[in-house]
Amino acid sequence: MKISVIIPSFNEAKNISKTIRHIRKASRAAKSNFEIAEILVVDGGSTDETVSLAKEAGAKILQSPQKGRGAQLHFGAENAAGEIFYFVHADVLPPLTFIEDIEKAIGEGWLMGNFEYCFDSDRFLLRVNAFFTRFRWFFTQGGDRTFFILRNTYFELGGYDPNYVIMEEYDFLRRAKKTGYNFVVLPCKCTVSARKYENNSWLRVQLANLIAYNLWSWGLASPQKVRAIYSNLLR
Repeated sequence: MKISVIIPSFNEAKNISKTIRHIRKASRAAKSNFEIAEILVVDGGSTDETVSLAKEAGAKILQSPQKGRGAQLHFGAENAAGEIFYFVHADVLPPLTFIEDIEKAIGEGWLMGNFEYCFDSDRFLLRVNAFFTRFRWFFTQGGDRTFFILRNTYFELGGYDPNYVIMEEYDFLRRAKKTGYNFVVLPCKCTVSARKYENNSWLRVQLANLIAYNLWSWGLASPQKVRAIYSNLLR
């Protein structure tokens, strides 16, 4: 089966090349019947060198007609060729074995899933955060885990909602659970950038995450309002 890797981007010049080259390295090393069909970078109007660097690293560029992660992810899916979609944030490095891991999960009957993760920092509190990604607790299911899903299942569930500029993963998984679908958490770890924690305290980031999650979960604010509040809480 062929996998389309879909990466939303906006001013990710510092990370995009590293992520694409990492994915291509995994593809070359894979011992699997599955293969990468394409790496799609879906850009939301970057004003830095994101697009040129992504092209240079070997990705195909799509310019999303609408900025925002939900819109960009869905636009990428609509234009993807693969039988499996694998959604990856621009500052996240998937496990080098992700192709084999996805093949095994699909072979076991899973239609969708994600990975545990660690940070590119050895700070104790970040290791605590990473520890809890081994569980399938719903509030730990953010997009930093990356996410794979069969193409047909994605569209059957309606895909990512383009109106979601934040919390798009939670919205999608909640709809999936209501429809009777479940997902697997794979033990191999993604590596997530700790950049949020470089300019904010651990407590500040957790507070921002908690506020955003509860505003969304209880339907107290639109995705746009949640995003604005979240951005104002972080430096």
